[in-house]
Amino acid sequence: MKTIIRKVNKEHPEADIICQAGDILKKGGLVAFPTETVYGLGANALDEEAAMKTYAAKGRPSDNPLIVHIADMKDLPKIVTEIPEAAKKVAEKYWPGPLTMIFQKSDLVPHGTTGGLDTVAVRMPDHPIARDLILAGGGYISAPSANTSGRPSPTTAQHVEEDLTGKIDMIVDGGPVDIGVESSILDVTVDPPMILRPGAITKEMFEGVVGTVAVDHTLIKPDSKEVPKAPGMKYRHYAPKAQLTVVEGDTDAVVNYINERTAEHVANGMRAGIIATAETMEQYQAGDVKCIGTRADERTIAAGLFGVLREFDSDGVHVIYSEAFQEEGIGSAIMNRLLKAAGHQVIHV
Repeated sequence: MKTIIRKVNKEHPEADIICQAGDILKKGGLVAFPTETVYGLGANALDEEAAMKTYAAKGRPSDNPLIVHIADMKDLPKIVTEIPEAAKKVAEKYWPGPLTMIFQKSDLVPHGTTGGLDTVAVRMPDHPIARDLILAGGGYISAPSANTSGRPSPTTAQHVEEDLTGKIDMIVDGGPVDIGVESSILDVTVDPPMILRPGAITKEMFEGVVGTVAVDHTLIKPDSKEVPKAPGMKYRHYAPKAQLTVVEGDTDAVVNYINERTAEHVANGMRAGIIATAETMEQYQAGDVKCIGTRADERTIAAGLFGVLREFDSDGVHVIYSEAFQEEGIGSAIMNRLLKAAGHQVIHV
């Protein structure tokens, strides 16, 4: 399969390219496109065969549910059986945006899209290209991250090319994304609502709208053997080719530990990667050191995470060490992704 790649203006998407991509989706094809979080791999969410193509292209287990993307609130009642009051309040505040909610699905949504579950994950992205494409493709587009399953999520069209060229019909290149980690997932089928995946919409932000919100504590534990209720809950994700270790502790102790380990690896002829911040960058003495962002604004860290992991793959490092981050606000999303990428390998110093 030859993959078509078309550049699109983010603020004023070219109608002819969007129409071309929409036609591919309507015919059961696969189109990668940018959202504000990461690039998604779009398919007709109501077409079970299209869902199977998505799983095949990504190498994704078919019991890992896909998120259905919509562009208009009036389309939600057609694919869910109930919209709880909490969901209405959260949607009013944070849709369109980096938020996915879990509902009981209607019969319109095939089990192939939901990973066999009777619930459906729904999101309304806040990105001009994504919204235009969803409408052009029929209004209901399933879209997991546009990468090979288990690899770092794509934040540029080039990342999508690396993983999926020749496996999908089209890549819509809208430039780099803004947020860099996937949407927050909130389960509104339970009371109180429960966060199943942290993201840019934080626990504190949810509670400001609906009061008490629970958190699925398995977010920071190794993957279980249970059927996942939301995307990304079961399988190892975001992993670079080299083994990643997260180092927790006082900053000076963390830097010293990483410097010692890096010196040992270099002495043994190995290449070591280091995920540093603007505050610590100059303290590392050897290795392939990359600045992920600044702790003064952790949104920069979220935006840089997946790109840095892919850079280490290109550099051919043998091991990677990363500083840890506070699990507050968007830091919860950063640590969730880092720990999954590391296979939960953590050193406390």
